[in-house]
Amino acid sequence: MPAAKQLPQALQNLALPVIASPMFIVSYPELVLAQCKAGIVGSFPALNARPAELLDEWLTQIEGELATFKAANPGAQVGPVAVNQIVHTSNARLEHDVKVCVDHKVPIFITSLRAPVKEMIDAVHSYGGIVLHDVISMRHAEKAIEAGVDGLILVAAGAGGHAGMLSPFALVGEVRKIFDGPIALSGSIATGEAVLAAQAMGADFAYVGTRFIASQEAHAAESYKQSITSSAAADIIYTNLFTGVHGNYIRESISNVGLDPDNLPVADKSKMDFSSGASKAKAWKDVWGAGQGVGQIHDIPTAGEIVARMKAEYDAAKARLGIAR
Repeated sequence: MPAAKQLPQALQNLALPVIASPMFIVSYPELVLAQCKAGIVGSFPALNARPAELLDEWLTQIEGELATFKAANPGAQVGPVAVNQIVHTSNARLEHDVKVCVDHKVPIFITSLRAPVKEMIDAVHSYGGIVLHDVISMRHAEKAIEAGVDGLILVAAGAGGHAGMLSPFALVGEVRKIFDGPIALSGSIATGEAVLAAQAMGADFAYVGTRFIASQEAHAAESYKQSITSSAAADIIYTNLFTGVHGNYIRESISNVGLDPDNLPVADKSKMDFSSGASKAKAWKDVWGAGQGVGQIHDIPTAGEIVARMKAEYDAAKARLGIAR
């Protein structure tokens, strides 16, 4: 287990060391609220709020409902909200979305696909917020650290959606040599035992996505949720065809759109585009992102039930290893 250290205020006092990953067209306010009320970090991509004006409404709704919940449950551990910003030149909404989130003093920014600029980081820091950045390699980690981010999210092999190819053991080990700040690990984490394993290898938090797609609150088609519960790791296909960036998708959904999962062409990365919404929604709406942890997911409970189950598994694993709570 990593040595005890002082974590940023926004990441303290969680019921379980888990950050829910922001999932395109899946993470909507209902899921975020359920995650936060269960005591973990709830998150969503800013681009899920369409049109752009909806982002302010969503944040106002989430803030209001969490305030009401806290008042009614003064002893509850309530997790903070995180919003994902795609820091890529094709994201025409970035400036608008950052301003809205800064105005709402969103406690955690999750940035991806390019290291954030100093002005963005300074704006978040101005009210005590923090910036966590997605990385899949040491080169990306070094750039993010140089940019001044507060923490790193290591997207290792097996993670759902956009993901890297490095083993979590290799990636965490190498990053820890150069960075002592908060680290969250992503990649096939669907159980409380896996959360503890992430900490054992040097991460502070588990970054969990796919497990929450198969939840009652997730904004995903029932067929998508059912496909997760019936799939195994061998059913996950790694390709860059659908967005220009390599990611993991469910074999069944690729076949459903008339493509051969075992003979997919390679996409032109220079043409990736996250700003158009309608044209790119098919990459996630019809071709379903998921991680290799699907084989451990067999039901569709509420998000609160998922967290409670993972917490029980986490505590039981610590007990088996003789680790003090």
